[in-house]
Amino acid sequence: MARATLESVARHAAVSRQTVSNALNAPHLVHPDTLTRVRAAITELNYRPHHAARTLRTRRSQLVGARIEPWRDGVNGAVLDRFLQSLTARAQADGQRILLFTADDDEQECAHYEDLLSGLDLDAFVLHGTHADDRRTAWLAQRRVPFVTFGRPWGSTGTHGWVDVDGAEGTRAATRHLVAAGHRRIAFLGWPEGSEVGDDRRSGWADLALAAGLEVRPGYDAGVADGLGTGRTAAAAMLDLEVAPTAIVCASDSLALGAWTELTARGLRPGADVAVIGFDDSTTAAVVGLSSVAQPLDDAAAACLRMLHDVLETDRPRGVRGDDADRSPEAGPAGPPDPVLLSPRLVVRASG
Repeated sequence: MARATLESVARHAAVSRQTVSNALNAPHLVHPDTLTRVRAAITELNYRPHHAARTLRTRRSQLVGARIEPWRDGVNGAVLDRFLQSLTARAQADGQRILLFTADDDEQECAHYEDLLSGLDLDAFVLHGTHADDRRTAWLAQRRVPFVTFGRPWGSTGTHGWVDVDGAEGTRAATRHLVAAGHRRIAFLGWPEGSEVGDDRRSGWADLALAAGLEVRPGYDAGVADGLGTGRTAAAAMLDLEVAPTAIVCASDSLALGAWTELTARGLRPGADVAVIGFDDSTTAAVVGLSSVAQPLDDAAAACLRMLHDVLETDRPRGVRGDDADRSPEAGPAGPPDPVLLSPRLVVRASG
Protein backbone atom coordinates (compact mmCIF):
# COMPACT_ATOMS: atom_id res chain seq x y z
CA MET A 1 0.00 0.00 0.00
CA ALA A 2 1.29 3.45 -0.93
CA ARG A 3 2.35 5.74 1.91
CA ALA A 4 -0.41 8.17 2.87
CA THR A 5 0.20 11.78 1.97
CA LEU A 6 -1.20 15.12 3.01
CA GLU A 7 -3.25 15.14 -0.19
CA SER A 8 -4.72 11.65 0.35
CA VAL A 9 -5.73 12.56 3.89
CA ALA A 10 -7.39 15.74 2.61
CA ARG A 11 -9.37 13.76 0.01
CA HIS A 12 -10.42 11.17 2.57
CA ALA A 13 -11.63 13.81 5.03
CA ALA A 14 -13.18 15.98 2.28
CA VAL A 15 -11.17 19.03 3.32
CA SER A 16 -8.40 21.10 1.79
CA ARG A 17 -4.71 20.30 2.08
CA GLN A 18 -4.29 23.46 4.15
CA THR A 19 -6.92 22.28 6.63
CA VAL A 20 -4.98 19.04 7.15
CA SER A 21 -1.80 21.07 7.63
CA ASN A 22 -3.57 23.28 10.17
CA ALA A 23 -4.89 20.22 11.99
CA LEU A 24 -1.30 19.01 12.37
CA ASN A 25 0.46 22.29 13.07
CA ALA A 26 -2.18 24.68 14.44
CA PRO A 27 -5.20 22.64 15.62
CA HIS A 28 -6.67 25.66 17.42
CA LEU A 29 -7.45 27.14 13.99
CA VAL A 30 -9.64 24.19 12.95
CA HIS A 31 -13.29 23.76 13.89
CA PRO A 32 -13.59 20.93 16.45
CA ASP A 33 -15.87 18.80 14.22
CA THR A 34 -13.51 19.21 11.27
CA LEU A 35 -10.51 18.46 13.47
CA THR A 36 -12.14 15.23 14.62
CA ARG A 37 -12.81 14.21 11.01
CA VAL A 38 -9.24 14.99 9.91
CA ARG A 39 -7.73 13.11 12.84
CA ALA A 40 -9.95 10.11 12.05
CA ALA A 41 -8.67 10.15 8.45
CA ILE A 42 -5.08 10.41 9.68
CA THR A 43 -5.61 7.37 11.90
CA GLU A 44 -7.45 5.36 9.25
CA LEU A 45 -4.82 6.01 6.58
CA ASN A 46 -1.95 5.66 9.06
CA TYR A 47 -0.55 8.99 7.91
CA ARG A 48 2.76 10.03 9.46
CA PRO A 49 4.07 13.56 8.81
CA HIS A 50 7.60 13.71 7.47
CA HIS A 51 9.43 15.03 10.49
CA ALA A 52 12.45 16.38 8.63
CA ALA A 53 10.31 18.31 6.15
CA ARG A 54 8.16 19.68 8.94
CA THR A 55 11.23 20.83 10.87
CA LEU A 56 12.62 22.59 7.81
CA ARG A 57 9.29 24.30 7.15
CA THR A 58 8.69 25.54 10.67
CA ARG A 59 12.26 25.61 11.98
CA ARG A 60 10.96 23.75 14.99
CA SER A 61 11.91 20.36 16.33
CA GLN A 62 8.44 19.67 17.86
CA LEU A 63 10.27 18.75 21.08
CA VAL A 64 9.20 20.26 24.41
CA GLY A 65 11.18 19.69 27.58
CA ALA A 66 9.64 18.96 31.00
CA ARG A 67 11.23 17.91 34.27
CA ILE A 68 10.15 14.87 36.28
CA GLU A 69 10.72 14.80 40.02
CA PRO A 70 12.85 12.16 41.75
CA TRP A 71 10.64 9.52 43.41
CA ARG A 72 9.41 10.52 46.86
CA ASP A 73 6.31 8.68 48.06
CA GLY A 74 3.39 7.28 46.15
CA VAL A 75 1.00 10.00 47.33
CA ASN A 76 2.98 13.20 46.78
CA GLY A 77 4.38 12.29 43.38
CA ALA A 78 1.05 11.21 41.91
CA VAL A 79 -0.17 14.71 41.04
CA LEU A 80 2.83 15.57 38.88
CA ASP A 81 2.78 12.11 37.27
CA ARG A 82 -0.84 12.62 36.20
CA PHE A 83 -0.10 16.10 34.85
CA LEU A 84 2.89 14.88 32.83
CA GLN A 85 0.91 11.93 31.49
CA SER A 86 -1.81 14.27 30.21
CA LEU A 87 0.78 16.69 28.84
CA THR A 88 2.54 13.89 26.96
CA ALA A 89 -0.67 12.39 25.53
CA ARG A 90 -2.06 15.73 24.39
CA ALA A 91 1.25 16.83 22.87
CA GLN A 92 1.56 13.54 21.03
CA ALA A 93 -1.92 13.95 19.56
CA ASP A 94 -0.83 17.30 18.14
CA GLY A 95 2.39 15.97 16.63
CA GLN A 96 4.73 17.08 19.41
CA ARG A 97 6.90 15.10 21.78
CA ILE A 98 7.58 15.73 25.45
CA LEU A 99 11.18 15.08 26.36
CA LEU A 100 11.40 14.23 30.06
CA PHE A 101 14.47 14.81 32.18
CA THR A 102 15.17 14.92 35.89
CA ALA A 103 17.01 17.33 38.16
CA ASP A 104 17.54 17.63 41.90
CA ASP A 105 17.19 21.43 42.11
CA ASP A 106 16.81 24.62 40.08
CA GLU A 107 20.54 24.98 39.44
CA GLN A 108 20.81 21.50 37.99
CA GLU A 109 17.65 22.06 35.95
CA CYS A 110 19.16 25.19 34.36
CA ALA A 111 22.31 23.22 33.53
CA HIS A 112 20.12 20.66 31.76
CA TYR A 113 18.45 23.47 29.78
CA GLU A 114 21.85 24.41 28.41
CA ASP A 115 22.66 20.84 27.37
CA LEU A 116 19.24 20.14 25.86
CA LEU A 117 19.10 23.35 23.85
CA SER A 118 22.56 22.84 22.40
CA GLY A 119 22.22 19.12 21.76
CA LEU A 120 18.59 18.66 20.71
CA ASP A 121 17.36 22.15 19.79
CA LEU A 122 14.19 21.95 21.86
CA ASP A 123 11.43 24.38 20.95
CA ALA A 124 10.33 25.22 24.47
CA PHE A 125 9.85 24.05 28.05
CA VAL A 126 6.92 23.46 30.39
CA LEU A 127 7.93 24.15 33.99
CA HIS A 128 6.21 23.22 37.25
CA GLY A 129 6.89 23.77 40.93
CA THR A 130 7.25 27.54 40.57
CA HIS A 131 8.29 29.63 43.57
CA ALA A 132 9.46 33.11 44.50
CA ASP A 133 12.74 34.18 42.87
CA ASP A 134 12.54 31.21 40.51
CA ARG A 135 15.98 30.96 38.88
CA ARG A 136 14.66 28.77 36.05
CA THR A 137 12.17 31.28 34.67
CA ALA A 138 14.80 34.03 34.87
CA TRP A 139 17.34 31.82 33.03
CA LEU A 140 14.94 31.03 30.19
CA ALA A 141 13.60 34.59 29.91
CA GLN A 142 17.08 36.10 29.72
CA ARG A 143 17.92 33.78 26.82
CA ARG A 144 14.51 34.27 25.21
CA VAL A 145 13.72 30.57 25.25
CA PRO A 146 9.94 30.02 24.97
CA PHE A 147 8.29 28.47 28.04
CA VAL A 148 5.12 28.36 30.12
CA THR A 149 4.67 27.26 33.71
CA PHE A 150 2.21 25.09 35.56
CA GLY A 151 2.23 27.29 38.62
CA ARG A 152 2.05 31.00 39.29
CA PRO A 153 5.07 33.35 39.25
CA TRP A 154 4.86 33.75 43.02
CA GLY A 155 6.04 37.13 44.27
CA SER A 156 6.87 38.56 40.83
CA THR A 157 5.02 40.63 38.26
CA GLY A 158 4.58 37.61 36.01
CA THR A 159 6.24 38.27 32.67
CA HIS A 160 5.55 34.82 31.26
CA GLY A 161 2.53 32.65 30.51
CA TRP A 162 1.28 30.48 33.33
CA VAL A 163 -1.51 28.05 34.25
CA ASP A 164 -2.43 27.24 37.82
CA VAL A 165 -5.14 25.77 40.01
CA ASP A 166 -6.89 27.97 42.56
CA GLY A 167 -5.89 26.27 45.81
CA ALA A 168 -7.68 28.82 47.97
CA GLU A 169 -10.93 28.10 46.17
CA GLY A 170 -10.45 24.39 46.86
CA THR A 171 -9.99 24.74 50.61
CA ARG A 172 -12.84 27.26 50.76
CA ALA A 173 -15.09 24.67 49.14
CA ALA A 174 -13.92 22.02 51.62
CA THR A 175 -14.51 24.29 54.62
CA ARG A 176 -17.89 25.44 53.29
CA HIS A 177 -18.95 21.81 52.89
CA LEU A 178 -18.00 21.05 56.49
CA VAL A 179 -19.87 24.13 57.78
CA ALA A 180 -22.95 22.98 55.88
CA ALA A 181 -22.58 19.58 57.57
CA GLY A 182 -22.77 21.29 60.96
CA HIS A 183 -19.11 21.59 61.96
CA ARG A 184 -18.00 24.68 63.89
CA ARG A 185 -14.55 23.60 65.05
CA ILE A 186 -12.62 23.11 61.80
CA ALA A 187 -8.82 22.95 61.92
CA PHE A 188 -6.30 23.33 59.12
CA LEU A 189 -3.27 21.07 58.66
CA GLY A 190 -0.88 22.56 56.13
CA TRP A 191 2.75 23.25 55.39
CA PRO A 192 5.11 25.66 57.18
CA GLU A 193 4.49 29.34 56.47
CA GLY A 194 6.38 30.57 53.42
CA SER A 195 5.31 27.76 51.08
CA GLU A 196 3.50 29.68 48.36
CA VAL A 197 1.15 26.85 47.40
CA GLY A 198 0.60 25.99 51.05
CA ASP A 199 -0.12 29.60 52.00
CA ASP A 200 -2.59 29.85 49.13
CA ARG A 201 -4.46 26.74 50.30
CA ARG A 202 -4.44 27.93 53.91
CA SER A 203 -5.95 31.28 52.91
CA GLY A 204 -9.11 29.63 51.59
CA TRP A 205 -9.74 27.92 54.92
CA ALA A 206 -8.88 31.09 56.88
CA ASP A 207 -11.13 33.34 54.77
CA LEU A 208 -14.13 31.02 55.04
CA ALA A 209 -13.56 30.45 58.75
CA LEU A 210 -13.57 34.20 59.36
CA ALA A 211 -16.65 34.79 57.21
CA ALA A 212 -18.55 31.95 58.90
CA GLY A 213 -17.52 32.99 62.42
CA LEU A 214 -15.94 29.61 63.17
CA GLU A 215 -14.20 28.76 66.44
CA VAL A 216 -10.55 28.91 65.40
CA ARG A 217 -8.57 28.18 68.59
CA PRO A 218 -4.81 27.95 69.20
CA GLY A 219 -3.56 24.67 67.77
CA TYR A 220 -6.15 24.58 65.01
CA ASP A 221 -3.67 25.96 62.46
CA ALA A 222 -0.66 23.66 62.11
CA GLY A 223 2.14 23.82 59.55
CA VAL A 224 4.44 20.81 59.22
CA ALA A 225 6.58 19.08 56.60
CA ASP A 226 4.47 17.13 54.13
CA GLY A 227 4.23 13.44 54.94
CA LEU A 228 2.21 10.71 56.60
CA GLY A 229 4.28 10.78 59.79
CA THR A 230 4.23 14.55 60.26
CA GLY A 231 0.53 14.67 59.41
CA ARG A 232 -0.18 12.05 62.05
CA THR A 233 1.88 13.88 64.70
CA ALA A 234 0.16 17.21 64.01
CA ALA A 235 -3.28 15.59 64.06
CA ALA A 236 -2.46 13.96 67.41
CA ALA A 237 -1.62 17.37 68.88
CA MET A 238 -4.94 18.75 67.62
CA LEU A 239 -6.94 15.83 69.03
CA ASP A 240 -5.25 16.23 72.42
CA LEU A 241 -6.45 19.84 72.77
CA GLU A 242 -8.94 20.53 75.56
CA VAL A 243 -11.43 21.52 72.89
CA ALA A 244 -10.50 19.36 69.90
CA PRO A 245 -11.62 20.07 66.34
CA THR A 246 -14.44 18.04 64.84
CA ALA A 247 -13.05 18.39 61.31
CA ILE A 248 -9.64 18.88 59.68
CA VAL A 249 -8.97 20.42 56.27
CA CYS A 250 -5.54 19.43 54.92
CA ALA A 251 -3.21 20.96 52.33
CA SER A 252 -2.43 17.55 50.81
CA ASP A 253 -3.65 13.98 50.77
CA SER A 254 -0.40 12.91 52.39
CA LEU A 255 -1.12 15.05 55.46
CA ALA A 256 -4.76 13.96 55.46
CA LEU A 257 -3.78 10.29 55.41
CA GLY A 258 -1.52 10.96 58.37
CA ALA A 259 -4.50 12.43 60.22
CA TRP A 260 -6.60 9.43 59.12
CA THR A 261 -3.99 7.06 60.56
CA GLU A 262 -4.02 8.85 63.94
CA LEU A 263 -7.80 8.81 64.11
CA THR A 264 -8.08 5.09 63.43
CA ALA A 265 -5.27 4.36 65.90
CA ARG A 266 -7.42 6.03 68.57
CA GLY A 267 -10.46 4.01 67.63
CA LEU A 268 -12.12 7.01 65.97
CA ARG A 269 -13.89 6.81 62.62
CA PRO A 270 -12.90 9.37 59.94
CA GLY A 271 -16.09 11.06 58.88
CA ALA A 272 -18.28 9.78 61.68
CA ASP A 273 -16.23 11.06 64.63
CA VAL A 274 -13.85 13.57 63.03
CA ALA A 275 -14.13 14.66 59.40
CA VAL A 276 -10.98 14.82 57.27
CA ILE A 277 -10.59 16.37 53.81
CA GLY A 278 -7.37 16.21 51.78
CA PHE A 279 -6.16 17.95 48.65
CA ASP A 280 -5.13 16.46 45.26
CA ASP A 281 -7.59 13.53 45.07
CA SER A 282 -4.90 10.87 44.83
CA THR A 283 -5.61 7.25 43.98
CA THR A 284 -5.00 6.39 47.62
CA ALA A 285 -7.69 8.86 48.69
CA ALA A 286 -10.19 7.18 46.40
CA VAL A 287 -9.27 3.71 47.68
CA VAL A 288 -9.65 4.48 51.41
CA GLY A 289 -12.65 6.81 51.06
CA LEU A 290 -10.89 10.10 51.84
CA SER A 291 -12.72 13.24 50.73
CA SER A 292 -10.34 15.43 48.75
CA VAL A 293 -10.04 18.44 46.46
CA ALA A 294 -9.34 17.33 42.89
CA GLN A 295 -7.14 19.37 40.59
CA PRO A 296 -8.18 19.53 36.89
CA LEU A 297 -4.81 18.22 35.70
CA ASP A 298 -5.91 17.28 32.19
CA ASP A 299 -7.36 20.76 31.71
CA ALA A 300 -4.12 22.23 33.06
CA ALA A 301 -2.05 20.23 30.57
CA ALA A 302 -4.29 21.28 27.68
CA ALA A 303 -4.12 24.94 28.74
CA CYS A 304 -0.31 24.79 28.99
CA LEU A 305 -0.01 23.41 25.46
CA ARG A 306 -2.46 25.95 24.01
CA MET A 307 -0.54 28.73 25.71
CA LEU A 308 2.77 27.33 24.55
CA HIS A 309 1.49 27.29 20.98
CA ASP A 310 0.60 30.98 21.29
CA VAL A 311 4.01 31.74 22.79
CA LEU A 312 5.78 29.99 19.92
CA GLU A 313 3.63 31.74 17.33
CA THR A 314 4.51 35.18 18.71
CA ASP A 315 8.15 34.42 19.42
CA ARG A 316 10.01 36.33 16.70
CA PRO A 317 13.49 34.84 16.76
CA ARG A 318 12.25 31.24 16.52
CA GLY A 319 8.90 31.65 14.78
CA VAL A 320 9.04 31.70 10.97
CA ARG A 321 5.41 31.89 9.87
CA GLY A 322 4.87 33.85 6.71
CA ASP A 323 3.17 36.70 8.48
CA ASP A 324 6.28 37.07 10.65
CA ALA A 325 8.64 37.47 7.69
CA ASP A 326 8.59 41.26 7.85
CA ARG A 327 9.06 41.37 11.62
CA SER A 328 12.60 41.89 12.86
CA PRO A 329 14.00 39.56 15.57
CA GLU A 330 14.67 42.63 17.68
CA ALA A 331 10.93 43.25 17.89
CA GLY A 332 10.67 40.55 20.57
CA PRO A 333 7.59 38.67 21.70
CA ALA A 334 4.27 40.47 21.76
CA GLY A 335 3.98 39.94 25.53
CA PRO A 336 2.95 37.11 27.83
CA PRO A 337 -0.39 35.38 27.25
CA ASP A 338 -3.20 35.95 29.70
CA PRO A 339 -2.80 33.67 32.74
CA VAL A 340 -5.21 30.78 33.31
CA LEU A 341 -6.43 30.03 36.84
CA LEU A 342 -8.46 26.82 36.96
CA SER A 343 -11.07 25.86 39.55
CA PRO A 344 -10.68 22.59 41.47
CA ARG A 345 -13.63 20.51 42.68
CA LEU A 346 -14.41 18.86 45.97
CA VAL A 347 -14.87 15.08 45.85
CA VAL A 348 -16.90 14.01 48.89
CA ARG A 349 -16.38 10.50 50.25
CA ALA A 350 -16.85 8.75 53.61
CA SER A 351 -14.30 10.81 55.55
CA GLY A 352 -16.29 14.03 55.54
